Amino acid sequence: MGKVDGKVAFITGAARGQGRSHAVRLAREGADIIAVDTTAKVESVPYSLATAEDLAETVRQVESAGRRIVAKEADVRDSAALADAVNEGVAKFGRLDIVLANAGISSPAPTLEMSDETWQDMIDINLTGVWKSIKASVPHIIKGGRGGAVVITSSLAAIYANPNTAHYSAAKAGLVMLMKVLAKELAEHSIRVNTVHPTTVATEMILNDATYRLFRPDLEAPTRADFEVAARELNRLPVAALEPEDITNAIMYLVSDDARYVTGATQVIDAGGAI
Repeated sequence: MGKVDGKVAFITGAARGQGRSHAVRLAREGADIIAVDTTAKVESVPYSLATAEDLAETVRQVESAGRRIVAKEADVRDSAALADAVNEGVAKFGRLDIVLANAGISSPAPTLEMSDETWQDMIDINLTGVWKSIKASVPHIIKGGRGGAVVITSSLAAIYANPNTAHYSAAKAGLVMLMKVLAKELAEHSIRVNTVHPTTVATEMILNDATYRLFRPDLEAPTRADFEVAARELNRLPVAALEPEDITNAIMYLVSDDARYVTGATQVIDAGGAI
């Protein structure tokens, strides 16, 4: 018996990183998956986004775990594409129980120097995109009448400030109040809503030259090893970056019956970084 046997989960940003980790773990715990991600280029993002091959690999791993998956390309800025993906998944699987609003971007820049596009892309994807994802999916949980769980991926940046992240921190902090309002609104339907707040996680969003420069502005061409020296200074526990599975462990708790009365909570997974 898995912790989410027979349930269906909708996951955004599922092609790689944390999203893939969540999809595969939920599948191993008995859930079928509705997965979305986008291969569209975002000009303000200084690293490569997911590919069709990445999403196909998520499909392969979920199916290898013995579960079914509907995987669609959908940008979280596109309400119609999100709705189409969720509707197709619910039509195939017959229900929806879990929503993981995980998709997000990073584009470090000084607050007074970043372009309008950089600011707007961040808010559109990391904040508005979460609302659109929830709006497209949660009505299916309500309709099912069985209750459910929503987990929004926020960040340590929502509660601990670092330079060059004003747009990112503003979006991630906004998710906290979005979560709290939804937790009140959805409680009557036995739908729980929470946020997770990771510190740096070893995914493509972090492991790139732009992030290395953010952490090591003292160096002209910092490497991952240089980044890790600075990252260890942010965390109290002796680790430079968490693994996606560390966040998945928290997600599994929040979506399972282990957390059946946990709602409106901010789950920090930060290796002591906020202390």
